[in-house]
Amino acid sequence: MRLPRRTFLYLAAGTVASPAVLRSGWTAQPYPSRPVRIIVGFPAGGGADIVARLIGQWLSERLGQPFIVDNRPGAASNIAAETVVRATADGYTLLFVTSTSAINATLYDNLTFNLVSDLAPIAGLTRDYLVMEVNPFLPVKTVPEFIAYAKANPGKINYASAGNGSGPHVAGELFKMMTGVDMRHVPYRGSAPALVDLLGGQVQAMFDLTASSIGYVKAGKLRPLAVTSTMRLDALPGVPSLSEFVPGYESSNFRGLCGPKNTPAEIVGRLNKEINAGLADPKIKARLEDLGAVLLPMSPGEFGKLIADEVEKWGKVIRTAGIKVE
Repeated sequence: MRLPRRTFLYLAAGTVASPAVLRSGWTAQPYPSRPVRIIVGFPAGGGADIVARLIGQWLSERLGQPFIVDNRPGAASNIAAETVVRATADGYTLLFVTSTSAINATLYDNLTFNLVSDLAPIAGLTRDYLVMEVNPFLPVKTVPEFIAYAKANPGKINYASAGNGSGPHVAGELFKMMTGVDMRHVPYRGSAPALVDLLGGQVQAMFDLTASSIGYVKAGKLRPLAVTSTMRLDALPGVPSLSEFVPGYESSNFRGLCGPKNTPAEIVGRLNKEINAGLADPKIKARLEDLGAVLLPMSPGEFGKLIADEVEKWGKVIRTAGIKVE
């Protein structure tokens, strides 16, 4: 039986349109419709991993899909960043970004991506500040005394760090630049071995994350001179801010989430809204503050500006100090 021409054309048009209708229906599915990966450039069990899993669990509960932490340590977190930069910009691959990436932007001259232009900022999470601390046998009890002692004994104070180009290293170099003191940098492979030698007196000073050192400080095994925030911290209320003695000084480790550039604005907006709700939740807030963190609720634009400002700030320190990776 032959179909009338008009009926044939109508059916044919419907057949062609069906895949487009299906595709439209697929793309209109609410986000997220499948598991989301949070790429973390540090090993499991560390501070970054703990914060990532905490916010990942919150997002899983709020959005109804698993937010899976995928640890990709290596190359000072550059492997993780490159993984996300190359991922599809659909909101299903996110980067747990920290100050390390902002430092790396200048420290490494062979990166295949630009931290500022190749990622879409989503939300800030936390800021962790450092404590400027000394071995109790060093005859100083305040920052002014430390500066005076260092200037009277140029090159005789050895300060430890978690490695060349690490946050504690650049914090020390910024202090040197702003005060004019001459200290010798001693890099270690991580904060733990650096603290061992600081406690033993092999080195005299260190800028270390508050969470790592607070136990030794409270036990009297290390003497805190200042914290690197612009205001005093609740975790160490009796310790002054370094900016009280060195105006304008600030050093911290920020944490947040980014996606590949061109991640849809509606996805960025939804994640930002839910993350900021998590930071306001009493249980999550208390857990993060127990880790010594200061919460960092921000809009995507504000977080993007923070990243750009940190890249510029530490770039100047790295170039001035001539810091090179090992």
